[in-house]
Amino acid sequence: MPSLKKTLHFCSSAFFCAGGVALLGYGMSVDWSNTSVDCKSSNVTGSGIVKIGLFEGAIVLKACPFIDGGSDVKVLEKLEGVPLILQYIVIALLVLSLIGSAASILITLYNSFSNPYETYMGPVGLYACSGFSVGTSFLALIMYVSNVHLSNFSEEWIRESNAENLTNTKVDMQLGFFLVLPYMAVNLLAILLVYLYIHGAYTRQKEQQKPTEDAPKEIMMY
Repeated sequence: MPSLKKTLHFCSSAFFCAGGVALLGYGMSVDWSNTSVDCKSSNVTGSGIVKIGLFEGAIVLKACPFIDGGSDVKVLEKLEGVPLILQYIVIALLVLSLIGSAASILITLYNSFSNPYETYMGPVGLYACSGFSVGTSFLALIMYVSNVHLSNFSEEWIRESNAENLTNTKVDMQLGFFLVLPYMAVNLLAILLVYLYIHGAYTRQKEQQKPTEDAPKEIMMY
C-alpha cells in the first residue's frame, strides 16, 4: 500500500486536475471576446458590438445605423471560410485538453492507492497527459486570438445591418478566454505536486544508500 504522504500528493494532484476540468468546462460555455466598432450614417454616430463564445454569440447595435437592435447568433453556423475552420480547431484543441485532464485524474487516483511500475500508468503518464493538456490549451489561445484579430468577420456581421463607415475597431478578451490561464496553471501544479513527491522519495532513497556506499571495504566483507 502507498504511504499516506504519497496518497496525499497524488490525491491533491487529482483534485487540481478536476478543478481544471471544471474551469475549462465553464469557460467553454461563456463569452470569449467582444468586438466593438463605431459607425456613422447621416451624421448619426452609433456603435456595434459582437459578443462571441465558442458556440453562442450576440450582435448588439446602438444607433447603428439608425436605431438600436441586435440578435443572438450561432457562431458555428454564421462563421464561414477560414474563421470557421480556426474556430473548429480551437474547440478541438480544448476538447483534447479535457481528455488529457481526464486521463491525468485517472492516473493520479490509481497511483494514490496503488504502486504501479514506472510505466505510462505511473508519474510519467501524469507528466505526459497534463503536459499535453497545457500544450493544447495554449495552442487554442493562440489560434483564437489570431482568429478574432486577423479576421474581420465581426465587422461583416455589423455591415449586414446596412451600417457604414465602421471605425475604431476594438477587440476585448472575455472571461472564457481568461479561464484557460488558471486551467493551465492548475495542470502545472498537478505535475509539480507529483514531481516533488518523486524527487523527495528519490532523495531519501539515496540518503539511505550512502552509509553502505561509504562503508570501508573491510567491513562490507563481513
